[in-house]
Amino acid sequence: MENVFIMEHPLIQHKISMLRKKETGTNEFRKLIEEIAILMGFEALRDLPLEDVAVETPIEKCMTPMIAGKKLAVVPVLRAGLGMVNGITTLVPSAKIGHIGLYRDPVTHEPHEYYCKLPDPIEQRLIVVVDPMLATGGSAVSAVDFIKQHGGKSIKCMFIIAAPEGLKRLHETHPDVQIYVGHLDRGLNENAYICPGLGDAGDRIFGTK
Repeated sequence: MENVFIMEHPLIQHKISMLRKKETGTNEFRKLIEEIAILMGFEALRDLPLEDVAVETPIEKCMTPMIAGKKLAVVPVLRAGLGMVNGITTLVPSAKIGHIGLYRDPVTHEPHEYYCKLPDPIEQRLIVVVDPMLATGGSAVSAVDFIKQHGGKSIKCMFIIAAPEGLKRLHETHPDVQIYVGHLDRGLNENAYICPGLGDAGDRIFGTK
């Protein structure tokens, strides 16, 4: 699928396997999420625009490339997406951070928005939406919908694991959005949980039940 990128780097795969282990504790889980976000961000941001700027080295003046244009915006889907933010800002410390809050109806599994705050002007920024898991795709589709409604145009999405159902839904609804996935899992169970998955990412990041 065009605009869909499944990560194959051994370090990403190894760290995702560590995430899956049920005995992996909160502290280690949180660190792994951040490390995977750095590795995936390295791939996802490979097409950032550059411009030559004048720099003086200890030897001489030269023109050398630096990231061009308006700053990056990182938009985590609350609350699990927060775990990936530091990974992206490690790579691009000047990035602005927005937030989208969604909750999933326990019966229909459809998302409802309860919070949306985006950096301004959002239409001039490259926006990276982060969420550890892409299950049914409902939350991701809604998050991209909200960003587009607010004027966002250049959007990438990053998920550590995804189900084929969610990936298909997001890609078909928003074919212009680049989607980066750490690992494509088998599918969803009757409760719309990713299998084999890694449990509830939010609970495991924040140590809640």
